[in-house]
Amino acid sequence: MLREIKPKNARSKRALEKKAPKIVENPKSTLFLRGTTCSQIVQDALADLHSLRQPLAKKFSKKNDIHPFEDASSLVFFSEKNDTSLLVFGSSSKKRPNTLTFARTFATNQILDMIELHIIPETFRTLSQFKSRKFAVGLRPMMLFSGTAWDSPVANEYTILKSILIDMFKGDTSSDKIDVEGLQYMVSVAADEPAGDDAKPTVHLRLYLLDTKRSGQKLPRIELEEMGPRMDFRIGRSQQPDEAAWKEAMKKPKTGEEKTKKNISTDIMGDKLGRIHLGKQDLNDLQTRKMKGLKRSRDLDGSNGTMADDDTQKRQKK
Repeated sequence: MLREIKPKNARSKRALEKKAPKIVENPKSTLFLRGTTCSQIVQDALADLHSLRQPLAKKFSKKNDIHPFEDASSLVFFSEKNDTSLLVFGSSSKKRPNTLTFARTFATNQILDMIELHIIPETFRTLSQFKSRKFAVGLRPMMLFSGTAWDSPVANEYTILKSILIDMFKGDTSSDKIDVEGLQYMVSVAADEPAGDDAKPTVHLRLYLLDTKRSGQKLPRIELEEMGPRMDFRIGRSQQPDEAAWKEAMKKPKTGEEKTKKNISTDIMGDKLGRIHLGKQDLNDLQTRKMKGLKRSRDLDGSNGTMADDDTQKRQKK
């Protein structure tokens, strides 16, 4: 059961309203953490991902004794303290070397989902090892997911990873207009084709700069130049969102627009017109003007079955 938080004062009420669902959500920030044992490869990967997520990113350099899949309370605490709904935790151990754990939280300060990625050290390249130019800070990238693993109709590790990466790189979506000059780089996430039932496809993360060149026509020729970093992952453990938590996280607020009323329209002059539907009218029950000369008695005349007027009744009583 999801815990419902009731505000105790006006300040806590404003804080809860700030975290409430919105029609246009705020851009999600990412918090980068490291564990007690963290290899140099994981530290370089955290630093490169942090630089890619600027300015919507925070990074802690101190060691933290956190085990996300055993106890995620520390991740929830850091997320609430720093107002970040995305977390990337780096650790390394003998059983799980060079590990990055991606996690998401939602408004009720609970873990929504998590996934564990193991970096393949043989193919890892840092951002500084590529001598190409870099993109401007704060720009939104184009994203490409290639491979059949991303199109699974059933929720699995790859659908979770795809959703998390989109949330991480999409940036501010408050504006629906995109300047073409701002399309400077692309994030490519490719998955190998499944080789067997037990083998999980390897994930390849690449970033490319878009280079516009002349083509002799109206449309320019676009060339891709790898910018870095270069990371290959093996999929590890994952935690799928609970049905109730997913429903709460996907809740949309009411737009506040008035509902359309039936049989009411507005003409070209701005006047409101209404249509009224009446039932079948019974003229016998029609209420008319009461006149003393037309007043009838409630008693029936026994001889002919007609209504007697008031004067006849008075004479009979006498």
